[in-house]
Amino acid sequence: MSLRAETPAPPGTHIRRFTRAERWVHRTTATLMGVCVVTAAWLYIPQLAVLVGRRELVVRLHEWAGLALPVPVLLGLASRAFRADLRFLNRFGPHDKVWLRAALRRDRRPSERPAGKFNAGQKIYAAWIAGATLVMLGTGLLMWFTHLTPLQWRTSATFVHDWLALTIGIVLGGHIGMALGDPEARRGLRTGLVRREWADSEHPLWKG
Repeated sequence: MSLRAETPAPPGTHIRRFTRAERWVHRTTATLMGVCVVTAAWLYIPQLAVLVGRRELVVRLHEWAGLALPVPVLLGLASRAFRADLRFLNRFGPHDKVWLRAALRRDRRPSERPAGKFNAGQKIYAAWIAGATLVMLGTGLLMWFTHLTPLQWRTSATFVHDWLALTIGIVLGGHIGMALGDPEARRGLRTGLVRREWADSEHPLWKG
């Protein structure tokens, strides 16, 4: 059941989904993550590694982009809207279980996928990528400052860093694929506005 006001909005009405600060955080984080993924591919995939003439520069780009990854989120905390979105992403309700069951059944009917501002899949992705980023940052620092830790720690950090990087690449690919399949969601991140009809269909519990 929708929690919106009883008076229906005129067809074609747009509502604000994201503020400028929220869009800035997403774009900056996505750019930094993209640099990390691309430079990692250049460093670890043999067919691409041979194309890199200045490997040291690629290594430095990878390190500094990874180190900067948490910065947009930390700066975004100054935005009230961004803090509110973090609270939405961090809270799971009974409707999220319904959404997940429908997703597992591949049931795409909007009536079977109730969602607030963010659906259960987006909440799980946000929690996973945030945790993975922190692990990548920690293991990356252990690999960077080699003189501070014993060899066994650095070896373990390298193993975790490399395999988690592969997992992140796969998950990011799925995330991008989902975004490509939803033009209205992309419009929301690009302009901050979405159509009311889309919001009512995809996020019926969101009080936009």
